[in-house]
Amino acid sequence: MNNIKKIVKRSETSFFWSMRLLPTAKRNAMYTIYALFRHLDDIVDGNDSLEEKMELINDWREEMDNIYDKKVPTTDIGRKIYKNCMRFNLPKQEFIKMIDALSMDLPQPIQAPSWEDFLRYCRGVAGVPGNLALRIFGCQDTQKIEKLADTLGTALQITNILRDVKEDALAQRLYIPKEMLEKAGITSTDPMAVIVDKNLVFAREELAKKAEAYYKDAFEQLKTFDKKIAAPVKAIANIYKRYFDIMQNRGWEVISPKPKVSKFLKLCLALKAFAGK
Repeated sequence: MNNIKKIVKRSETSFFWSMRLLPTAKRNAMYTIYALFRHLDDIVDGNDSLEEKMELINDWREEMDNIYDKKVPTTDIGRKIYKNCMRFNLPKQEFIKMIDALSMDLPQPIQAPSWEDFLRYCRGVAGVPGNLALRIFGCQDTQKIEKLADTLGTALQITNILRDVKEDALAQRLYIPKEMLEKAGITSTDPMAVIVDKNLVFAREELAKKAEAYYKDAFEQLKTFDKKIAAPVKAIANIYKRYFDIMQNRGWEVISPKPKVSKFLKLCLALKAFAGK
């Protein structure tokens, strides 16, 4: 388990600071899920050939069969999933949604997706961890899980997209939906052309409005959850909302440098959430 903890900590993610206050079993399960996400993301972003990437992704679809159906995982992370996560009755389909969403960047990087595809991407890369997390934290209301995972997951992923727009463009990615680009008067879908377009600010503002609405809805939903379940979710929401607020306050015309939240502040925001504030 130490290797998985190192993966999470090394990434300097907000996730690490939000989950470290959990009881050991739940923390290990959450770290394992993050390690899987990081591993899959590294495959997609890596230097392997497209053929090798597709083969590795397909191998992970088979590994999910090994974990859930055959009960004999063949990879180290797969064995950790079986050991640390299966006690929480996590649905196989959620892991498949994660794999499917990350695979949307293959064979070509995503560039100006439709709003429908954008939401599907957000659900897979951010909604899935939220869905699984709520189950691990003890929520058994499937309807509430689905609603909050969709809402908060989309808010968090939009924050990532707004924060990383320049970095993504350098990797030939453009996650801002085509409809918002067109509304802003941007006709190109070339990432490097879009980030220097004077109208990009309007597209980012439009996407930010969506995120604000999703955050507001998610925080209202959290009030209806048991405090022990809501606390770790609110912790990560607080940290991401701080990134969002920094960008909002400095103006959406600014795309670099990326906003920073110190480790100390992340821990303070997490502690605040666990204290019920």
